[in-house]
Order: sequence, then structure tokens, then C-alpha cells
Amino acid sequence: MAEAGIRLAPVPFDPWAELAALQSALAPAVGASAIFLGTARADAADPAEPDGPRLTALELEHYPGMTERELQRIATMAAAAHDLLAARIVHRVGRVAPGEPIVLVAALATRRAAAFSACRQMIEALKYEAPFWKRECFSDGSARWVEANTPAAADGAAIPGADPAASTGLPG
Repeated sequence: MAEAGIRLAPVPFDPWAELAALQSALAPAVGASAIFLGTARADAADPAEPDGPRLTALELEHYPGMTERELQRIATMAAAAHDLLAARIVHRVGRVAPGEPIVLVAALATRRAAAFSACRQMIEALKYEAPFWKRECFSDGSARWVEANTPAAADGAAIPGADPAASTGLPG
């Protein structure tokens, strides 16, 4: 049975150390590792004003207990569906500065097709089904909650890899 692990990180984490530890524990069976690493970027508050206030931090809130269960469900389902050796999700909570990792999704398998597919399935499901809320803080002291954090969420388009029946119904 594949390892399907998750962790919420209240402080910055080293995604490459996470991946190295996971690969080392499974060597030499691992033939392919696919990862998604999301980082906070210092966007302008208003894209039409690129010299205006910049993002200074993201504040990531979650629903304790429910968030961990949902992330574990996502990792476990991907590991089983794609016959992975391991699936791992590490997600920040709390205050995140530009340039810091927000999320690491890793899929380890014997073959690349399974690793790629599982990684994509996990990040898409996480973005739309896990109960996280983002508040953007800007250099002028203003802040705003993110209502829809991806174009598909904003326009109601189908979400590849997401399981609509498993949705929490909460914003992601």
C-alpha cells in the first residue's frame, strides 16, 4: 500500500528536503517523481497599476480537522487511483511572505505517467475542495479576501482531476 501523507506547516518549509526524504525512504523503487510547488508572488494590488501597492503577505486560514481530513482524502485517492509508491501534500497556514512556498504536492511512482497524472489530480482537487481561505495584505496597509483563486473557480468551468461529489462546499 502506498504512503499518502499530508502536513500543514505554520512556518516556512524546505520543499526539496521534503522530497529528498521521501525519495530516500522509497529508493530504489522510485522511477518517477512529479511535483507541484506553489509559491507566494508579490503581485500588484491592481494589475492595471503595476507601480501601485504590492503584496507583502498572504494570510492562509483553514478549518482545523476538516482541512487535514480533506487533504488526506485527496492524497489517498490519488495514490490508489494511480498506483503510486507515495503521495505527499504539504501546505502552509498562517502568514506567508512573497517567495515562500505555499504548497508542495508530490507523487512518486515507478513510471512517469502515473506520477504526472496523480500530481495534477492532487493539486486540482486541493485548489477546489480543501477548506483554505486567503487574505492578501498589501504595502499600503490594505487587505482583501480572495474570492476565487483560479480562473476555473471564477467562471464555473469544470475542474480537471477534482471530484465534485467530494467537495466540501466551502471556498478553496
